[in-house]
Amino acid sequence: MSASESSGSVVRRILLGSQLRRLRESRGITREAAGYSIRASESKISRMELGRVSFKARDVEDLLTLYGVGDAQEREALLSLAREANVAGWWHSYSDVLPGWFQTYVGLEGATSLLRVYEVQFVHGLLQTESYAQAVVRRGMPDAGAAEIERRVALRMERQKLLVAERSAQFHCVLDEAALRRPYGERAVMREQVKHLIEVSERPNVRLQVMPFSLGGHAGESGAFTMLGFQESGLPDVVYLEQLTSALYVDKPEEVAQYARVMDRLQEEGPNPAETRDLLRGLLQLM
Repeated sequence: MSASESSGSVVRRILLGSQLRRLRESRGITREAAGYSIRASESKISRMELGRVSFKARDVEDLLTLYGVGDAQEREALLSLAREANVAGWWHSYSDVLPGWFQTYVGLEGATSLLRVYEVQFVHGLLQTESYAQAVVRRGMPDAGAAEIERRVALRMERQKLLVAERSAQFHCVLDEAALRRPYGERAVMREQVKHLIEVSERPNVRLQVMPFSLGGHAGESGAFTMLGFQESGLPDVVYLEQLTSALYVDKPEEVAQYARVMDRLQEEGPNPAETRDLLRGLLQLM
């Protein structure tokens, strides 16, 4: 099974959940009533509709009956989606170090066709070198043992295959200069990281921009965020906001549009990719 197939299962799960939610709401049925029909709680229905749990065929069949979906072709299409949505992703083998709320993100990241991110604290995970990633994990988890640190770094390196896959995603990254001025690891680690950024920014699917301190204030005042776009799946764009112990997925079109405007402004106001490479070379001279 390829990474794209397992990542696609997350998208299918979210798609199926959203379709079940629309069917339930169109019939005026409460989550509580839907839960009762499949011998489950209201919170289970909520998790199903958000695409955060796997689907049992019997549960989907019972819900479709409750929602009045009698057409055999329509039922089979949704049941087929449920079967495809239950494919386990490659990242499940890292469940010992991967929080449940982050598993959804990794699946979506692997299925995206356009990833747009703004980062302030450190270099984005998809652009980190192994040594830099180790330093970031150690700083963030001072009590973690060597084995756990290596597992977390290995997961991050695995995620980076997204950028070199046969059908690689478009990756647009805006880094605040603060992310490069804040050292993680020794001087050699930071030098290697900046050199890597220069190299990876030459890839045709990567657009890297650094917002320098010299520009003063800019549109990214609300902090780091990630936008995920899905070209073929029918899934709307999603904004991912990571928190300390959980994450927020924003999918309301009007809210996503606000983040898109901020990202557009960051890309318009910041140095272009070629100017960014010059800026990075200048930083390298200072390290």
